[in-house]
Amino acid sequence: MRYKITLLLFVLVWAGMIIRLYHVSVKSNFYYEGLAKANVERKEYIKPVRGEITDVNGNLLAMNQIGFSLSIKPHLSTKHKEGGKSQLDEAVDVILETFPDLNRTTMLKVYKKKSSPYNHKYIKVVDFIQYAAMMSAYPALSIHDEIKIEAETKRYYPYGRYCAHLIGYTGRSNTKENEADEVVDVVGKVGKSGLEKYYNTFLEGELGYQINKVTARNKTVDILKKMFPKDNRNLELNIDVDLQKMIYEHFKNQEGVAIVMRTNGEILAAVSYPAYDPNLFVGGISVKDWKALQENLKHPFTNKITHGTYPPGSSIKMGMALAFDKAKPGILEKTEYCKGYMTIGNSKHRFRCWKHSGHGKVWLRKAIMQSCDVYFYKKSLQVGIDAMAKNLRSFGLGVKTGVDLPREYNGVIPDKAWKMKRFKQPWFLGETVIAAIGQGYDLVTPLQVARYTALMATGNLVTPRVAKRINGVDVNMTAVPIAFNPTSISEIRKGMYDVCNTPHGTAYRLMHDLPIKVAGKTGTSQVASIPQAGRRLKESELAYFHRSHAWITTYAPYNDPQFVVTVLIEHGGHGGSTSAPLAGDIYRWLYKNGYFKNTQQKETHVEETETPELKQKKEKIKKRNEDLRKKSGGGGLSLF
Repeated sequence: MRYKITLLLFVLVWAGMIIRLYHVSVKSNFYYEGLAKANVERKEYIKPVRGEITDVNGNLLAMNQIGFSLSIKPHLSTKHKEGGKSQLDEAVDVILETFPDLNRTTMLKVYKKKSSPYNHKYIKVVDFIQYAAMMSAYPALSIHDEIKIEAETKRYYPYGRYCAHLIGYTGRSNTKENEADEVVDVVGKVGKSGLEKYYNTFLEGELGYQINKVTARNKTVDILKKMFPKDNRNLELNIDVDLQKMIYEHFKNQEGVAIVMRTNGEILAAVSYPAYDPNLFVGGISVKDWKALQENLKHPFTNKITHGTYPPGSSIKMGMALAFDKAKPGILEKTEYCKGYMTIGNSKHRFRCWKHSGHGKVWLRKAIMQSCDVYFYKKSLQVGIDAMAKNLRSFGLGVKTGVDLPREYNGVIPDKAWKMKRFKQPWFLGETVIAAIGQGYDLVTPLQVARYTALMATGNLVTPRVAKRINGVDVNMTAVPIAFNPTSISEIRKGMYDVCNTPHGTAYRLMHDLPIKVAGKTGTSQVASIPQAGRRLKESELAYFHRSHAWITTYAPYNDPQFVVTVLIEHGGHGGSTSAPLAGDIYRWLYKNGYFKNTQQKETHVEETETPELKQKKEKIKKRNEDLRKKSGGGGLSLF
């Protein structure tokens, strides 16, 4: 028995030794071979220059300021010499002698955090110093082996808040973003919102690298291989920044959204007001500035174009009528009578029309022109919420548009299943009635309304696009045709024409005298319930946050739809009086700046000649861009 135990112990000991020997001599060979190679070769990444973003005329909307970063050699001693300073303190002092405004504590903290025996790379302690400031300091700093000066870029947005919600901004990347993208990990910056985020992978480019042969002291003795980065990938937009500025400045003390879009989906302007200055975020926003943005009740940080969800109010009525028609063909041929309100069954609750005295006999065209609520109340009870919702979603309401902006919201077009899932409650007939005029649970984004208006004008459900060309290649525009009853859609378009061009139209006063014929629909979407008893208060008599949102959504020219203009003024009251002035000014600007003329030429394939005015405009933009690049130390050119 003792013999067997001794033999077993002998076998186990030798087996363990053999396994360990295999691990050290064979299995770990690749690991140690890699370490040995790393001690001979060093791979240094070359950062790509982020692509520029320009508007349709070439104006720079996002560019790069050229500057420099400062790094300190690794493995410097932190122990003080007798009667002197440590190696690290001496290196930091050299930097502070040149740039006394830098923070010593921060530099030491960053260095010590990243310093380790295994790190042979210089440690960056200063992220960015302006090009002009470094030029005079470069000779004095470059003679110190402990200090490394590298070219860096910093994002700059010349038009600031005018385009903030479209362009977005870049900021310092976090651990999750670094792990997901090798370029971001090396560069340390990433698109955080807007187009900067949506097209980040394209704009950031691809890393270059250089493999150096080094000594044991990490000194480069030879360059074994060099691969330049793929960078300066530029993005050209459909946006006209001059139109964008005009709209932004028009808002003044009002909050809201305005969208100008071609009927094929190209977005010429999209303003969410108020906005913020994206340049605040580039180097890291201060606590004070961030707190001010968060506490602002006007929500300047919210992109209301795609993130703002609002009751559509009467702007939904064209789509609602077509939803009725698809669910129950022939339903729109019958007129309805409006006496100012209606009731359901034996209930005494009055579902009121906006016009207290009623509209009398109402047919489809009149229902659109005068925005009769009772007409839609009665039709909705004949169709039901499920059929209404299904068709409205197919028209682009309550679903994402697919625009090239990040984190787009869906909104809500409710049905019975939605309410049961959301509230665990059944659907009531009264909710069908108020949904028919864009109230209740209905929520849409302004971009959904603009897209849906293009559908009303052309019969095509388009995918909106902010980008026009990606690195010189045109962006594909997509459209899905939707078949409507020809008579119904024709009557609806005539009703939209009447809204803006006949004396009883809800937007006639401010829209009938434009240089082109516009068709549209106003909307007043309530944000607070209206009591049944007593006089209905005027919008001006309500507290600000209880006032209705004011919509107007339009297209033009009426006989040849080319442009959509959608405006929402938050708590603005009536669309015909509050939103229409801005919509009218937008059409006047488009007409004055030759957009209708240019569009007609494009459609008939007539090549646009470069007029002296156009040539002068291009030269002016080119000079402005050159001046911006000079001030920024070089702009979008390669650093290497």
